[in-house]
Amino acid sequence: MTTHLYLSLIPEALIASGLTPEEFGLYYAIGNAKRARGQAVFFSVDRGALPPGAFDLSDVEARTSPHPDGHPKNSVYLSIYRVLEFIPREALTALHLTTDDGRTLTLLPRPYEPDGEQRARMYQEFCPVNPRVVSNLDPAAFTAFITDTSQPVHVPRIAFTELTLGTLRGDPDSADPDVEDLPYPNIGHLRDCLRELATGPAKPTKTVLRQMTQEVLFRTVRRAFYVGDSTGLTAFPMPDRDALEREHLAWWRSAQSAFGH
Repeated sequence: MTTHLYLSLIPEALIASGLTPEEFGLYYAIGNAKRARGQAVFFSVDRGALPPGAFDLSDVEARTSPHPDGHPKNSVYLSIYRVLEFIPREALTALHLTTDDGRTLTLLPRPYEPDGEQRARMYQEFCPVNPRVVSNLDPAAFTAFITDTSQPVHVPRIAFTELTLGTLRGDPDSADPDVEDLPYPNIGHLRDCLRELATGPAKPTKTVLRQMTQEVLFRTVRRAFYVGDSTGLTAFPMPDRDALEREHLAWWRSAQSAFGH
């Protein structure tokens, strides 16, 4: 039986499992009577691309051997602290997004392609820190900024996504009625953060929420999820709306039903 390695982002952990990504997503989101139901965001990890000695995998096959009845081992936690920083970007072979009813969408990595837009953005960071921030930096510049070791606050590697801002992306005072339908708490505070960003260009980011909630706003993701460090940026692009409705309708309906925070 194949042993899979997964990097969970909520919470951060390296997990070995005998389950396929779809089976693991279902288990991790719904689980059993022992754990609460919730969404899951996790990567498939190529063991052969891990640096030697980064993790103790010497007995991983024995620890993930099937149960006596032949059922695969659901999960074995291998590390729960500072995991992402020891997993190079090239070892992340796929990103899996699982809704709270266990439906999984798989995204494959591609080189980052800038959109060329100069505007405000909102990022949800996942790991190793998880605030929600607005920024005047595009994903590549944001990655370079937050992984810059010359900065007093930095991280070695970051996983994050960009969330839609609607018409607020160009005007914090937009009166478009759709703004009030954005599924974020306290739109007034979000407007204030964007105004401060616009009037203080020397500060490239402003914190909107200090810590994300368990609910992931899959339906508000703009373009892609990203993993970046000082060497570059890898994108895991989301399908466009048409592809979601044609090819991933069950997942998309489930993602739309989630109540955002």
